[in-house]
Amino acid sequence: MKIPTNDPIWTYTAAQTASVIHSGEISAVEVAKATLERLDAVNPMINAVVECRPEEVLDQARAVDAKRAAGKELGPLAGVPVTIKINTDQKGFATSNGLRSQANLIATENNPVVNGFLKADAVLLGRTNTPAFSARYFTDNQLFGATRNPRNPALTPGGSSGGAAAAVTSGIGAIAQGNDIGGSVRYPAYACGVHGLRPGLGRVATYNATNPHRSIGAQLMSVQGPLARTIQDVHLGFAAMCGRDVRDPWWFGGEEHATTTPKKAAFCAHPEGIETAPEVEVALRDAAERLRDAGWSVTELEHIPPLKEACHIMHILWFADKQEQMLQAVLDEGDTGAILTVKGAMEWVGKVGVSELGAALTRRAALVQEWLTFLDEWPVFLLPPSSQLPFYVDEDIHKGFQYITENQYFMAGLPAIGVPVLMISTGLVRGNIPVGIQVLSGRGREELCLNAGKTIEAQGAPPSPIEPVLVDEVL
Repeated sequence: MKIPTNDPIWTYTAAQTASVIHSGEISAVEVAKATLERLDAVNPMINAVVECRPEEVLDQARAVDAKRAAGKELGPLAGVPVTIKINTDQKGFATSNGLRSQANLIATENNPVVNGFLKADAVLLGRTNTPAFSARYFTDNQLFGATRNPRNPALTPGGSSGGAAAAVTSGIGAIAQGNDIGGSVRYPAYACGVHGLRPGLGRVATYNATNPHRSIGAQLMSVQGPLARTIQDVHLGFAAMCGRDVRDPWWFGGEEHATTTPKKAAFCAHPEGIETAPEVEVALRDAAERLRDAGWSVTELEHIPPLKEACHIMHILWFADKQEQMLQAVLDEGDTGAILTVKGAMEWVGKVGVSELGAALTRRAALVQEWLTFLDEWPVFLLPPSSQLPFYVDEDIHKGFQYITENQYFMAGLPAIGVPVLMISTGLVRGNIPVGIQVLSGRGREELCLNAGKTIEAQGAPPSPIEPVLVDEVL
């Protein structure tokens, strides 16, 4: 692998970092020190990492170097700096989820994804910010404050993995762990101009001992996934996260068809008559052409399985359990954005009793069947990430829950289906506003998403890592 020897170490991809550490060209401690220096230099401008313990980071790096010196086999992410989201259990750290009420909720064991990164010999760099309750496409809370989008601070960095996306975009770590129940990996990747994978249900084991018994909706729709600056690094992160763990009753592994599935794709610009911003549609058609240029057969479709209904079901399942307690918890926290989101969703779905929940689960099964049949015919499907370019900061507060939801059917409908979705950043418009597309494949076909993603990425992606843009530079 060719390594840019004149570039700062913190700019290396995860693949490059692991390569030079495996070969002994650079030590894990050198990488850790360079990345910590980068964090100190740019994190005050963007507030992506809200907790970092430098000496513990260096201790992890020293352990990797000692392992190599002893002649032991290193893991695939040896010495690679990785960030962990603050709603994910990491032993000895608070699983705060952006809440003042959980600021001292210290995890006593690791979530399986944390163990996966440690098994791969990654170095855990720090904890990334999220909105209160991880409930918005905007990353802000009363515990740690707001995270800024490093490409354009007038835009949201996305949510809920906004800190994760802002970190990797700025060179604070090569891979970021996130999770996605309504777009929380994919939307931050879209807004910050990097890539993110939402694996299918059951592909990545997850379990937080700090909150061991989640509602059925969260169990069916919330998944763990990686964000990174290259598709190759997304792939490496996904591989590290995929290990078996019996604490997750939904884990099943996966089947891979990437090498046997024909290069056949489809896309739809306006499913169910949904309008999209012109730049978003151009990005979608550009991605389709990139696949055609690489020898793929790509077909434009006018009709696809339902997305609006899937989005509604997603919200029913998300807010079905303990509605009164959830609302009271949000009111007690007093976070304006979280209150708007939760109240708006509850008004939309109405009172959910046993019969309503049963009907939603039954209808969800029918939609899953319809989507799996569709994706069997069209193994790769391209879809816009949103009807709009990335939202401006606090646009939900200014325009309301309904406006945001009506522009996020492409993002929030898919978790109810449970198939893998890859967000690929393909370029910038209007100077520094990211655009990109989503790639869907059938159940267990993450590899196919990633292979198509590499083909699309090869013909252009926004430059990264970048120096964060200051507010006065965009005014």
